Amino acid sequence: MKSTARCSNARTASDNIRRLRETLDSADAVVIGAGAGLSVSAGFIYTGERFRRYFSDFADKYGFRDMYSGGFYPFPEPEEFWAYWSRYIFINRYTDAPKPVYDDLLALVQDRDYFVITTNVDHCFQKAGFDKKRLFYTQGDYGLFQCSGPCCQETFDNEDTIRRMMERQKNMRVPSALVPVCPHCGSPLTMNLRADDKFVEDEGWHRAAERYENFLRTRRRGRVLFLELGVGYNTPGIIKYPFWRMTAANHKAMYVCVNYGEAVCPEEIAGRSIAINADIGEVISASLF
Repeated sequence: MKSTARCSNARTASDNIRRLRETLDSADAVVIGAGAGLSVSAGFIYTGERFRRYFSDFADKYGFRDMYSGGFYPFPEPEEFWAYWSRYIFINRYTDAPKPVYDDLLALVQDRDYFVITTNVDHCFQKAGFDKKRLFYTQGDYGLFQCSGPCCQETFDNEDTIRRMMERQKNMRVPSALVPVCPHCGSPLTMNLRADDKFVEDEGWHRAAERYENFLRTRRRGRVLFLELGVGYNTPGIIKYPFWRMTAANHKAMYVCVNYGEAVCPEEIAGRSIAINADIGEVISASLF
């Protein structure tokens, strides 16, 4: 089911927001699928002024022009690698999002039967107050290290180390003593981010996956709203395509896609879909009233 149509294209944005609110009010359960567009709407932008503010020295030296590209750069030494990544993690994990989009989303669903699946790794849901037991971070967490081997299926909290790297780095380098190594085998630690088959799915990851599957299984015949927010086509098999299939399989379900520039749905479920081509934060805020 991959053919798409721009659902509800004859309706105005205000009509679609009203329909979204009505669908929320009538739903037995809400499954939120969140992608990078949600955090972009909240102000976590990896380019432009925000990039220059924190990484102008790296940009001048190496020529990349956004945080994402810099994350793939083969820095020659681990001290420089961690100078870059400690800044990256600190501003995108341990600082608050500039806009209250996640707070507004929580206000919209906190009294409802909800679950969140997200490919985002910035921890914004928990910082906003979402119930940890109703969250499944499929792709990792900026706040966790893992063994680069990996020698074990274990992750390690990194906040203290990242903050010390931020405080003590000079000339685009952190002190060698702060370069993290695995406490079990001594190999370099790396970020717990899904990039290849070395990604560590620890006990917490598996518990969250089980809770998500149980939520879907026990609500599959009810009036379920699949609310997709800012999900693109980098990894559509995690959220987008499953949401389409589950909506098609349950005649009581509704699919809502809010995505600036990419609000589409399959023709097969167009009659039970709402696509809103607008800023996610603005749509959520308008839905509160």
